[in-house]
Amino acid sequence: MNAEHPENQNLLTVYGKKRAVVDYVGPQVDCGRFPIKRAAGESVTVVAHAFGDGRDHIRAQILYRKREQSEWTIQEMTYEVNDEWSASFKVLELGEYLYTALAWVDHFATWQSDLRKRLEAGQNIAVESQTGAEMVLAAAETAESDDARKLREWAQVLQSPGSLVRASDVALSEALTEMMHKYTDKSLAVTYDKELVVVVDRPRAVFSTWYELFPRSFSETGKYGTFRDCERLLPEIARMGFDVLYLPPVHPIGQTNRKGKNNSTLSTPDDPGSPWAVGSSLGGHKAIHPDLGSFDDFQRFIGKAGEHGLEVAMDLAFQCSPDHPYVKEHPEWFRWRPDGTVQFAENPPKKYEDILPLNFETDQWQPLWEELKSVVLFWIDKGIRIFRVDNPHTKPFAFWQWLLGEVRRDYPDVIFLSEAFTRPKVMQRLAKIGFNQSYTYFTWRNTKWELEQYIQELTQTEIGEYLRPNFWPNTPDILPQYLQFGGRSAFIIRLLLAATLSASYGIYGPAYELCLDQAIEGREEYLNSEKYEIKAWDWDTEGNIRPVIERVNRIRRQNPALQSIRNIELCPIDNEAMLCYGKMT
Repeated sequence: MNAEHPENQNLLTVYGKKRAVVDYVGPQVDCGRFPIKRAAGESVTVVAHAFGDGRDHIRAQILYRKREQSEWTIQEMTYEVNDEWSASFKVLELGEYLYTALAWVDHFATWQSDLRKRLEAGQNIAVESQTGAEMVLAAAETAESDDARKLREWAQVLQSPGSLVRASDVALSEALTEMMHKYTDKSLAVTYDKELVVVVDRPRAVFSTWYELFPRSFSETGKYGTFRDCERLLPEIARMGFDVLYLPPVHPIGQTNRKGKNNSTLSTPDDPGSPWAVGSSLGGHKAIHPDLGSFDDFQRFIGKAGEHGLEVAMDLAFQCSPDHPYVKEHPEWFRWRPDGTVQFAENPPKKYEDILPLNFETDQWQPLWEELKSVVLFWIDKGIRIFRVDNPHTKPFAFWQWLLGEVRRDYPDVIFLSEAFTRPKVMQRLAKIGFNQSYTYFTWRNTKWELEQYIQELTQTEIGEYLRPNFWPNTPDILPQYLQFGGRSAFIIRLLLAATLSASYGIYGPAYELCLDQAIEGREEYLNSEKYEIKAWDWDTEGNIRPVIERVNRIRRQNPALQSIRNIELCPIDNEAMLCYGKMT
């Protein structure tokens, strides 16, 4: 028979006396291929499907440990319904925890259950008491000395034919039950066939409030803003309640094909160019635009921000201007066209002549990967622990999985925000392979039905285990129609939704708090975008919503329920113009 059915031979390797089954443990992502995510201090509620043949009772436990530890912590699971068991454990340290579950037939619990039924039916329990005594004596063989003595005393009571009433009291006592739990025989226990992983980040990966600004726009009129100039902004940004200050790329900007105002291909000598056109003769991804200041100025700025409770996040844009040193030093990292010119970025019919994409299919992909990793480590060494990653969906998933893993191995406190406005499965894959936070479709979810469906998708499905949303009502690239035509109230509504639906949200300012709504006609892009010119902002412009922002963010800080998205509950109401939801701790 085995020759005809070779798969049966595998059963011979299983100890045939093991009768319990654990056929699922969760939460898990893609059958355990990817980890779930939590922040330090959060709990993981584990569910196991554990059962056995017949009517014998089953016991189940979870096992969990830090990856680098060898000893498991064991915790009892509680039976819920339909052979499902649950238990929770807290993750307290950054890094990775492993968890799984095991189950076995609990003969003593089965015996107690049967004994209770026999007593209720008025049956004689003399033989059953002897059976129980044998199990208690077996447990005494493995027990510590004092516990072993107690177990033998209880076994003697169970063996006494003249005291069945006392024997039944002992048999069903809490003390004996606890002792038998302690010294249960798990030699026939079955463990789930996977060790699942939970990645533990610092709390800011879950709860954060982002403010984005262009440093070059905060100086005297006609001058290039510096890090020193921006120090005066820090008290106000902190007062408004933000804790992450995100800066667009701070590197030198290319001259070749530099874009002019409104992304024009015609530029003047006064046009500063897009910060995302990274690199010039002055340096590349490991350099700072000289007009912004020096490295000392940059690190001083990080320190000053920290004094106000702000953490500086840096843009990670793995792309180059035609003037980037990489183009000459490593031409093999780019694509070259038949006419000998380098391939610039395109999304036909759109062309981005000032930006060159890296060629991840180069034969020299390993040195390229190592160089890009060194860029991240370079800025970590300068004090950066949060990166907003530009367009990660245009680079290979394998690269990101490797890079994020390499960085987190030594720096588990680093946070990566994925800026990928793309197809759902692509966004989800990026979250699965390690991005701590993700931009979302919130920007375009406006109606009650759209918002409810999206929140349910983010929180009530497997997605909630690995994708942490960061809601942005606007970005330098995106001015949604809702804000274009809704007036000041629209900016307040979208702020309230972003700040209370999600635990993490951000705004691009000062455009947002000043309710700037002028767009290029027929498009969701800012007219006279700050990406291509230096602005002169007046925070005190009439009609600004800074007081509203300050109050909303203060409420967020004061109420732990608003610091999570996993606890949201949508409340059904008949009014289609109103959205009702609550959060509880």
